[in-house]
Amino acid sequence: MTRGNFISFEGGDGAGKSTQLRLLCERLETIGIETLATREPGGSLGAEDIRKLLVSGSIDRWEPLSEALLHNAARHDHLHRAILPALENGIWVISDRFADSTLAYQGYGQGVDRAKLALLHDLAVGDAAPHLTLILDIPVAEGFDRTVSRPGKTSRYERMNSTMHERLRQGFLAIAAAEPERCRVLDALGSAESIHEAVWQLVCERFNLETQADG
Repeated sequence: MTRGNFISFEGGDGAGKSTQLRLLCERLETIGIETLATREPGGSLGAEDIRKLLVSGSIDRWEPLSEALLHNAARHDHLHRAILPALENGIWVISDRFADSTLAYQGYGQGVDRAKLALLHDLAVGDAAPHLTLILDIPVAEGFDRTVSRPGKTSRYERMNSTMHERLRQGFLAIAAAEPERCRVLDALGSAESIHEAVWQLVCERFNLETQADG
């Protein structure tokens, strides 16, 4: 059986990752590719329990290194209980965030030493990585406007200040620049439909789906 492919969506809050994930999964399914839509933190029973600790409560609920430890614990469970089994069964995994978010949020955003983050990553993830990472880039002010207008309560991360979110944005761009083979940056200011078409083109190019996409 051919292994599945692993795609992650990354970017700041309000960039539209959940929408683009849904649209991509739907389109892949129309050409006969089975998908697993998942998210971080979360994606497995244990990781979803940890998610509740991370996204709720006061902004300063966690010391940044403690937060990084929780994210990596959730990621290890998610990887071994959901992502790897799906890939081994030929299912494509499409995730709303993966390890880049910890480097961006806790590293660039909150100042955790990157050598410590690299050690945690090695313990929790090893050499597992998405085959393609799509970074949806949006100015901080526009991202805030979108999160405020959404129904429901905002998360701890969405309530963090604009200075932190600007460091976060620059962190994602630095990650993309450091790994150009894996990462692609897309402007997230357009319509959901136009962004999806740009996503689809990149996915087709990366995984040689042009013939199937045209059929």
